[in-house]
Amino acid sequence: MNESACRLALGQCFDGLRDTDVPTGVSLYRGKVRDVLSKGTKAVLVASDRISAFDRVLSTVPYKGEVLTRISSWWFRNTEDIIPNHLVPLSLGDASQRTGRAVAAKRCDMVNAEVVVRGYLTGSAWRDYQAGRPVSGIVLPSGLRYCQQFPQPILTPSTKEAEGHDTPASGQELVASGVVSADLWQEIERASIALYKRGQQLMAQRGLILVDTKYEFGIADGRLVIADEIHTPDSSRYWYADGYAERFASGDHQKELDKETFRRWLVDRGFSGDGDAPAIDDDVRCQTALRYMEAFKAITGNDFEPVHGTAHAARVAVASLLAEVFGG
Repeated sequence: MNESACRLALGQCFDGLRDTDVPTGVSLYRGKVRDVLSKGTKAVLVASDRISAFDRVLSTVPYKGEVLTRISSWWFRNTEDIIPNHLVPLSLGDASQRTGRAVAAKRCDMVNAEVVVRGYLTGSAWRDYQAGRPVSGIVLPSGLRYCQQFPQPILTPSTKEAEGHDTPASGQELVASGVVSADLWQEIERASIALYKRGQQLMAQRGLILVDTKYEFGIADGRLVIADEIHTPDSSRYWYADGYAERFASGDHQKELDKETFRRWLVDRGFSGDGDAPAIDDDVRCQTALRYMEAFKAITGNDFEPVHGTAHAARVAVASLLAEVFGG
């Protein structure tokens, strides 16, 4: 998709489900990006085109929800041998392929923590390190440099907050506070490292570096499952491998393939989560959309073409899925 087509789509963003879209007897939870519908053991996750940064919803970006859903589905297929995921098959075929932006899933008891696996010193970890603070309870050695690779990936968890910023916490703190049991935390640690290493391996074949990524886990049918999203541009940081060594040596920013560019645009205008956000104009929305589509191709190897070109068509497809899953 080119820039002119993207600009035409600015008015067709899917900003989420309306109350009238929700079938009778089905609960709706609106997250920053996803709308989650559930009834009994069944759930449907619908990715909107809302874009958030610093835990704030700021605007919409054309087809962002489709990009995220389809990338996650690609990764779930390529990691299901490591840990089961929350997706469920349907008789009429893959939900993400039919709707572009929705999946049918098992309803999970979500672990009230998310895990960020970091392979490189950058982002908030670099900011904490510069300030002399531990990173989620981990005291890093002195003398490390910006964007330096760690000898081994590190886990930096945080508790999930209903509102505001998530709160960093060490694994030991999560266990001590009763958020997770010691045995469950060990299982989460093992799964997180294995998923991250699989991501690094597959992306190295595509000339990318999976720098860091966030995982969310739940319990379904008595087993730990990976849920929500996996290795998307929203939950992960990607760099192009070509030129990494030269940029690291010079201390420059790496060439990115994620929404960190959007976050940096906000920071350059004095916004990092508090106070009023700057206006997100159409140029920024369009360029951000094109970067998401670039990420889709770089990660999956396929050009991005939307399953549904308009918000109305997407809404009709999602309604059909909801009727199939929940009845009606």
